[in-house]
Amino acid sequence: MIDKYNLTMLTDFYEITMANGYFNTKAKDYEATFDMFFRRVPDNGGFAIMAGVEQLIDYLNNLVFSEEDIKYLRTKNCFSEEFLDYLRNFKFECDVWAVPEGTPIFPYEPILIVRGPAIQAQFIESMVLLSINHQSLIATKANRIVRAAKGRPVMEFGTRRAHGVTAAINGARASYIGGCVGTACTIADRDYGTPALGTMAHSWIQTFDTEYEAFYEYTKQYPNNATLLIDTYNVLNSGLPNAIKVFKELKPAKMGVRIDSGDITYLTKKTREILDENGLQDCSIVVSNSLDENLIKEVLLEGAQIDSFGVGERMITAKSEPVFGGVYKLAQVDKDGESLPKMKISENVEKITNPGFKNVYRFYGKNTGKAIADVITLRTEDAPAADGYEIFDPINTWKRKTLYDYEVKELLVPIFEKGKCVYQSPSIDEIRDYCNEQVDTLWEETLRFDNPQTYKVDLSQELWDLKNSLLTKYGSNPRK
Repeated sequence: MIDKYNLTMLTDFYEITMANGYFNTKAKDYEATFDMFFRRVPDNGGFAIMAGVEQLIDYLNNLVFSEEDIKYLRTKNCFSEEFLDYLRNFKFECDVWAVPEGTPIFPYEPILIVRGPAIQAQFIESMVLLSINHQSLIATKANRIVRAAKGRPVMEFGTRRAHGVTAAINGARASYIGGCVGTACTIADRDYGTPALGTMAHSWIQTFDTEYEAFYEYTKQYPNNATLLIDTYNVLNSGLPNAIKVFKELKPAKMGVRIDSGDITYLTKKTREILDENGLQDCSIVVSNSLDENLIKEVLLEGAQIDSFGVGERMITAKSEPVFGGVYKLAQVDKDGESLPKMKISENVEKITNPGFKNVYRFYGKNTGKAIADVITLRTEDAPAADGYEIFDPINTWKRKTLYDYEVKELLVPIFEKGKCVYQSPSIDEIRDYCNEQVDTLWEETLRFDNPQTYKVDLSQELWDLKNSLLTKYGSNPRK
């Protein structure tokens, strides 16, 4: 929707060199299964938010190599003509499963699985990671900020600070999924339906001869919703008195003032006091200026009188931790009728992957509706039964617990079957509502900003046994 040009070549070059290599070897006929997962929640939080699936679907639906692409690749002098002909007639044929957008997700569980011809499953790695990593990062950050605001509306104001065009537009979309009420990014409203919101810049006030005139003309233009920026010169001695004067004269249906600098706690307290003294209890107070969840928590604890927030650069760039860190790893190869589980082994324990073609289930308590744990299983296993299921810590295996009175939900849903899209993306409002509902299923201990309780993501006994057997087979240290 955003990019009108062909994005097929938006890939790491090694994806194409590996594809050429697969094509010219027996691996051409192999089927590969890849998992996308992440290892750590940004900002040391308790969970992340899945986002970006709709844009990935759009990319996969439009995978085509143009003659310009073929001509360019030929100039690299490293691709066979037979491979270039394959690309010229390329048709996406993979199966794809993904966790729906808006779902809370946790480290090490597959949030997207691609299964199909090794050439194709490998080739799409870059766009899988680009789409899911970016929007999941912004949705996660937005959700933290929204929760810190404790029910007060949060607007995304970061368009001009984003890292480029698509980061601004898709970031606005992701922030809305995470819980923002709208965005300053107009094109995101046009294309995705994220409500476009905004007030005015200091330049509006400076353009007129007086601050009063600037406020008067703006309120006259927008009598149904006038929010005036009162910190251009002096909040309490100039901006607020002029705003009050205009509001009393023109009586707009909805009114507000915005403060974009200074001591937010002190200024909002005094502003609220003066507005109330003038009978303007319905006038809202909006604050902005380099906010994030930590600053919002602080000023609210100090008693700041704020009705809504505008958050820009620290949300749209996830400034405190601007990398989501999702990875895309081979989990299984199928050839000659045999399924061969694959895993990466490393001396860094966190980089060891889980082998095989897998599924993910979430357990919810019947009485509480709260999420209890996630379990990763092999696809060959039956879904967890409803009469008791034992979970255990994959590292400290002696930590075991049997679950009862639960409901089970399969998290990964089919997106593509043999290259054909079988999933209808929900509306942006449906995704946002779903996100809010699913975050509410998490316990307060998981929602904590500081030192949240680690949510359980366990392996089934069968998957653990497979992983342990491969570790034993391939992980022994030959050094003496």
